[in-house]
Amino acid sequence: MIQTGSIDTKLSLFSEHWRPKVIASLNRQEVKIVKVQGVFPWHHHDDCEEMFLVWKGRFRVEFRDRICDLGPGEFVVVPRGVEHRTAADEEAEILIFEPAEVLNTGNVVDDTFTAPQGATI
Repeated sequence: MIQTGSIDTKLSLFSEHWRPKVIASLNRQEVKIVKVQGVFPWHHHDDCEEMFLVWKGRFRVEFRDRICDLGPGEFVVVPRGVEHRTAADEEAEILIFEPAEVLNTGNVVDDTFTAPQGATI
């Protein structure tokens, strides 16, 4: 199946923060979009890397020993097993590339931040 779409159009369809939506899938990977604002909990993913690409706004990926401060068009790949948290002082729009079925909070389950898996838009 050929998958096409507009990232801006997909982002306009929701307003909640920290709830990734799958917009495409390939090779057992998912491309997700998410709106973020505030600070996400510290966590890690034992079995996979994940890549964050900033679409709009400013976004931080914080590690225990450094902070990656990113703007539109910039990305970071978080290695498997590395503890991190994400943050944005103002609303930002992010693309996430990671294996299908990855829990957004990794090794942590949080009533506020753990999102349902497989939500598509």
